[in-house]
Amino acid sequence: MRVRYSESPPKHCDLLFSVVIANYNYGRFLRQAIESALTQDWPHIEIIVVDDGSTDDSADVIRSFGEVVTAIFQENGGQRVANNVGFARSSGDVVIFLDADDVLVPGALRSIASVWRTGLTKVQVLMERVDTQGRPIRDVIPKIRNVIPKIPPKLSPEAIRYWAYETSEYPTPPGSGNAWARSFLRKIFPLDANCDSFTDSTCIAMAPYMGDVETIPAPLVLYRMHGGNDSVLSASTSNYGREITRALKRHNAACKACTMTGRPPPPIGTLFCAPHLLQLRVASLRLTPEQHPLPGDSRFRALRDALFIPFRRNFERPGFRCLIAGWSIATLLAPKNIARTLIRRRFV
Repeated sequence: MRVRYSESPPKHCDLLFSVVIANYNYGRFLRQAIESALTQDWPHIEIIVVDDGSTDDSADVIRSFGEVVTAIFQENGGQRVANNVGFARSSGDVVIFLDADDVLVPGALRSIASVWRTGLTKVQVLMERVDTQGRPIRDVIPKIRNVIPKIPPKLSPEAIRYWAYETSEYPTPPGSGNAWARSFLRKIFPLDANCDSFTDSTCIAMAPYMGDVETIPAPLVLYRMHGGNDSVLSASTSNYGREITRALKRHNAACKACTMTGRPPPPIGTLFCAPHLLQLRVASLRLTPEQHPLPGDSRFRALRDALFIPFRRNFERPGFRCLIAGWSIATLLAPKNIARTLIRRRFV
């Protein structure tokens, strides 16, 4: 029987990892995700699989593992609800919300444990993009080659906190690339309906304000690209506005974290200083301007922000910021058919 998390920080060798896998109709990938957790060379691990009302063969895959995993079956409620349930059932000092189509690299948990310390909200790692068959296809994320300072030396928690506050962005992987401190998650879970529907969005936004973020500059998770990923923005023109709405929810979460820790909340204007969000704003303003969700935004404001991006302090290298500025200006000023092509090539 597992002993629930206590307030006394455990030694590295005693860390209990909880791997929570929320699954919906990813039966074709789920077995590999579970096996990647089961085969980790770490003695203290629990695996909790929450099936969120799947209609494929996911239930059979989960049941085939027997009692080595904790299986929860529920009606479809979305990722946020599924991870709320999984976290409530977990007991680990460190929690990883592993997407059902992603894979933990052998030795991932041992690497995370080696840098774990009191005061962390999360340890983040790099993720290697792979195809449906698990073959490498693209660069790792986040793209640290564009980051100031380069890794190595590692990104400092202080630098991450500064960038998050000044631009609402910092170099971070999506969900599976983050190992969360239970002491942090306990303060914000369960995530309510005001939060983004994807768990990582809220946690990533709040983490720098409530503790330290440590970075391991190694690809310890495989990020599977298969056409059905939420990150495939070019699948629908409405996806760009959706991502801006998510950015607004992350800003609200950051403000909540600041309130909880006695910090002044970041102003809404930080959203207009973010290089990645600028590109999403440009795409939304050109493709679906009538649905653009960012108050006070316009093509003129985006153009002005693009001109200033190379000169604002940010974690991106100046040359990369110039590329962002150039693409943004060209896309804002080009005829719509050319703008559509530029957007498609950028977010392919």
